[in-house]
Amino acid sequence: MRVTKEKLKELFKTKFIKAGLSEEHAEITADVLVFADERGIHSHGAMRVEYYCERIAKGGINTKPNFQFEKTGPSTGVFHADGGSGFAAAKAAMDEAIKMAKENGVAVVGVENMSHSGAIAYYTHQAVKEDLVALTLCQSDPMVVPFGGADPYYGTNPIAFAAPSSDGRVISLDMATTVQAWGKILYARSKNESIPDTWAVDAEGNPTTDPHKVNALLPIAGPKGYGLMMMVDVLSGILLGLPFGNKVSSMYSDLTEYRRLGQLHVVINPAFFTDLEQFKQNITNTMNDLNNIKPAPGFSQVYFPGQNLDAVIEEYNKNGIEIVDDIYEYLVSDVVHNNKYDNKSPFAE
Repeated sequence: MRVTKEKLKELFKTKFIKAGLSEEHAEITADVLVFADERGIHSHGAMRVEYYCERIAKGGINTKPNFQFEKTGPSTGVFHADGGSGFAAAKAAMDEAIKMAKENGVAVVGVENMSHSGAIAYYTHQAVKEDLVALTLCQSDPMVVPFGGADPYYGTNPIAFAAPSSDGRVISLDMATTVQAWGKILYARSKNESIPDTWAVDAEGNPTTDPHKVNALLPIAGPKGYGLMMMVDVLSGILLGLPFGNKVSSMYSDLTEYRRLGQLHVVINPAFFTDLEQFKQNITNTMNDLNNIKPAPGFSQVYFPGQNLDAVIEEYNKNGIEIVDDIYEYLVSDVVHNNKYDNKSPFAE
């Protein structure tokens, strides 16, 4: 099923309002999900809507949060999300970080007691629109075995980075610290497709190609990915006095309770370090240099980080965003949710 970007956002927003979110927070949440879907990152788009609606409807996301920004220094602050929409909280916290970075050159803003915030590249792109560089880190469910371990401890703990160029393009990284994000396995389930045997392990700790048998994910590059997910957990959890490691709440354990997740935005104003226009030109030069590198056998071109999504956005803007038929039927229905996520394992459907 193909749906226009505008129609998809309208469908998302309608569902969230029906579930109980305010119009403002429903608008932001819908915008972040469309941002993911239009880039082909379907694991963080439409397929998540029913889960969010069930948690909202059951009280696990505060629909009337008392958002507060506490400035703790000239370039530091903590955004108190009060169990509210992670999307709205992360966006508002990034807005505060942008203000401080413009004034003082650097900003480090933590977000505490938030719910899930989707594709975190959205927030780094906020900063890029203001000619700033941004790094965002956030916690997630404990579903990854540490290197050498058999039981999950950390989450996929993603990292996003973005920087502006002189020609409007964005060099952008948004990656889980696992070989693959959990949402990609959910998407494989929804399409009844197999997964590579390097992504995850089953209940016995053996590699699996069946997304329905996944019991834990694997860190990227073994001990290196393990170290990165530890770093993310420290900076977005322990640093903010929040639950950490395997104490982080599951998305599915109890949809009536707030999740108390953490996130960290680091924003840098290039103008405080070098000439801004030269910086942006050098980002453009980097992009062009990478594109001009001789491709290896089997590759047609070297892409700079984030460039591969440009063609996806263009194609979807032209022909509509591809949505799984079952998910589309849910989106256009009057059903808020089907009570299928509450008190499931971290590896629920």
